[in-house]
Amino acid sequence: MPETELPEVVRIARDLIRIDTSNYGGGRANGEREAAEYVGAYLEGLGLEPEYYEPIERRTNVMARIAGRDPSRPALVVHGHLDVVPAVAEDWSVDPFEGVVRDGMLWGRGAVDMKNMNAMILTAVADMLRAGEQPERDLILAFFADEENGGVEGSALVVQHRPDWFAGATEAISEVGGYSISVDGRRAYLLQVGEKALLWLRLVAKGRAGHGSRYHEHNAVTRLAEAVAAIGRTRWPIRLTPTTQALLQGLSDLTGRPMDDPDALASAAGPAEAFLRSTFRTTTNPTALTAGYKHNVIPETAEALIDVRVIPGTEDDVLAELQRIAGDDIEIQTVVRDIGMETPFAGDLVDHMVAALGRHDPGVPVIPYLLGAGTDNKALAAIGITGYGFAPLRLPADLDFTGMFHGVDERVPVESLVFGQRVLADLLRSC
Repeated sequence: MPETELPEVVRIARDLIRIDTSNYGGGRANGEREAAEYVGAYLEGLGLEPEYYEPIERRTNVMARIAGRDPSRPALVVHGHLDVVPAVAEDWSVDPFEGVVRDGMLWGRGAVDMKNMNAMILTAVADMLRAGEQPERDLILAFFADEENGGVEGSALVVQHRPDWFAGATEAISEVGGYSISVDGRRAYLLQVGEKALLWLRLVAKGRAGHGSRYHEHNAVTRLAEAVAAIGRTRWPIRLTPTTQALLQGLSDLTGRPMDDPDALASAAGPAEAFLRSTFRTTTNPTALTAGYKHNVIPETAEALIDVRVIPGTEDDVLAELQRIAGDDIEIQTVVRDIGMETPFAGDLVDHMVAALGRHDPGVPVIPYLLGAGTDNKALAAIGITGYGFAPLRLPADLDFTGMFHGVDERVPVESLVFGQRVLADLLRSC
């Protein structure tokens, strides 16, 4: 598609993808400063007055407030994050930071998570302001650093040190909701009304250092490998919450299938099956291993990282069970721990989100779900703001959209971005 024919929402998402904001975790990141400045300049061009907060060098957050017609109403926070997880270029079929438009899709790291929605937010607001319109209530636009590291150097510090940014706000919308899935050949939208709790853990095994040729019964690598394998192979039981029960009811209503086997019912959702199945249970996935420094030296210590996503309210039970699985000789350290959340699929904002989707895709059902991962809504919850996931996208039935979060060849259809901009602009005008 020629440059001059690209919709504005696509151009902005592409520009943001081309700013490499890779976040490696643990304070190792390229930083979000240039992306924040890009967003700030765009907001200034709309006549807004952005504010910046950089608590750590290059970890930049930006906010702007739009006055609503009714200042007595609580404000709505509309937020995104500017960082992305790293991408190994050799694994991709395109340069992950080139922002290529090909086959009707925008490709690149952040096309799904979540520079797509950042662009939708900006252009939705532009639609409204350029038309001389004003939202019903104050809108607080916030773009955070460090979400891909649990927000510890981003949203967590913003709500701690700049709570004034969110004065008067009671609700928020952000990523990973409002997108379509195909359920037995019928389109439906998932609206995110909760998130699992987060535990990022480090396993530490200690042994005795020695020569690699020796008979050795106290090998830290062996101990760690056994613990990691046991945890990685653990299949946690299904434990439904009010939100996942509502999800199953919605899927059952669409398909006529019974609710007695959640995994089988989730299989009706095609490419989204694995994403939904993860919401029914705790997950414990090993993600990194560190041990040793030479082929013929047995190291004294070995470490592993485990990404644990927990059904809200079961965190302590899961930690105790992980210690039992790993064994008493493995130390389990908590690197990051964050809350889980659930809120009813009801209320004025939910009604407005459902209605906005209905105006642009009439007759298509909207179903609540519990996100298996997490967003910056967790940080906002600490100051009493209820968060939802609503990044509206009408997607092709065969596109494995959920599989591209943190995946290879991340991409989003151009027409889906245009749809999302229109739905989001409609919502911000009306809610």
